[in-house]
Amino acid sequence: MNSSLPWLSVLWLLPLAGSVLIILLPPGLHRAVKWIGVAMSILTLAVSLVVAAGFKAGGDTYQFGEKHSWIPSFGAGYTLGVDGIGLILVLLTTVLVPVLLVAGWNDGGDADDSSGREGRPRGVHAYVALTLAIESMVLISVVALDVLLFYVFFEAMLIPMYFLIGGFGQGTERSRAAVKFLLYNLFGGLIMLAAVIGLYVVTAQHGEATFDFVRLVTDVREGKRFADVDPAVFKALFLGFMFAFAVKAPLWPFHRWLPDACVEATPATAVLITAVMDKVGTFGMLRYCLQLFPDASTYFRPVIVTLAIVGVIYGAIVAIGQTDMMRLIAYTSISHFGFIIAGIFVMTSQGQSGSTLYMLNHGISTAAVFLIAGFLVSRGGSRLIADYGGVQKVAPILAGTFLVSCMATLSLPGLAPFVSEFLVLLGTFNRYWIAAAFGVTALVLAAIYMLWLYQRTMTGPLAEGNEKIRDLVPREMAVVAPLIALLLALGVYPKPVLDRINPSVEHTMSTIRQQDPAPTVPMGVRPTTAEGPHR
Repeated sequence: MNSSLPWLSVLWLLPLAGSVLIILLPPGLHRAVKWIGVAMSILTLAVSLVVAAGFKAGGDTYQFGEKHSWIPSFGAGYTLGVDGIGLILVLLTTVLVPVLLVAGWNDGGDADDSSGREGRPRGVHAYVALTLAIESMVLISVVALDVLLFYVFFEAMLIPMYFLIGGFGQGTERSRAAVKFLLYNLFGGLIMLAAVIGLYVVTAQHGEATFDFVRLVTDVREGKRFADVDPAVFKALFLGFMFAFAVKAPLWPFHRWLPDACVEATPATAVLITAVMDKVGTFGMLRYCLQLFPDASTYFRPVIVTLAIVGVIYGAIVAIGQTDMMRLIAYTSISHFGFIIAGIFVMTSQGQSGSTLYMLNHGISTAAVFLIAGFLVSRGGSRLIADYGGVQKVAPILAGTFLVSCMATLSLPGLAPFVSEFLVLLGTFNRYWIAAAFGVTALVLAAIYMLWLYQRTMTGPLAEGNEKIRDLVPREMAVVAPLIALLLALGVYPKPVLDRINPSVEHTMSTIRQQDPAPTVPMGVRPTTAEGPHR
């Protein structure tokens, strides 16, 4: 769809404009600010749906392109475009943000809410504005086609998230968790900055300096411009990019900041971290690491797949031992990110399609389980699993929706994450069957920690003090219902999403010069020819 209207610019500028507008409003307009935030996020969702409707599956790789001069002396431009992979993350972001604003309706701490949190004159303004600012920065990160433009917003989104965790978190250690989050990610970003500068130097030494992603990928694929560059240079640049993405994603062992951030933040902010912001890390691996440095990606592939599978098993085992409900859910995300990263780096079409679909499905399922658990914690006043029991007797809708979200998290067939996890395991098996065999063990471990969580909180006799827990109210049902509907719909009919993902995956596979491994003959079966079996 070619249009004179710059849809991608409108897409990311709308929430940014909403953020600025809210900050300029006078204090005291708490309810108006909340509704303005929801309205701006819904408008952004409408624009993303226009982009999705106009996106032609199987058409140009990057559509809705925009290109303007930005910093010509550095070879940097304001270049935007969206492919099928970016489109899925755009839709995930724009669907979740209005849901999160409604879910966190009282998280701003205005004086007249019922959360019991201390009110501040402009607390709601800051909370809503920061959320919209993160949405804006995530959106431009996934549609940017200039490496420097991507880097600027990849780093900028850390600042509003730092204030959301430290300023509006509900834990006693929220300031410490916010600083830990910022230091981890800033350090990763500084390493990436060195790699971005190194990339600029390499391009300047071999022709015209540029940050144009499409041009760089073309030059790398053709192999002429950078033919005399030492492969060690590209390996070092790859590691610079990969380190930042591994911290953001996060990949084991760079995950240490995530559990603390998710526990100390509000449930809505925890979802914003794991379901939205962290996806920029896995997206960066798929777009920048693989396509800019295909040979280096292949060289480091076994190590990264190994770390990813270790993360899959580690996250699942540690989740089993948790007593804090929110920390348990945070560790499940570490396990799921291991699946996503493994699918990316096995470099098969099934693995990469599965990983992209997993980004979407993990975002939806994690949003559901985090938010419903948050509703329960807000009622019970405790994050400890042992403080609950028999909740289904007093809150059947809460318990029922929590069961569906738990089943989705453990990838039950018929729910959305199953399809993506199956594709990742299939793609991994085709390249590294041992890694896939270890990865499958996480399915059993996931059943243990999610079923155990549900059993201890929702079934059995009603625990003392839980009789005061009330069921979901209409606002909360409005949050949960679309998430459950998406889990069911994508679980039985993922084709529309895969139709948009697969052409982009084929483009990536072609760019990195990889093909799916040929099927191998099973052990113990002799190959045959047209003349019959060999004897």
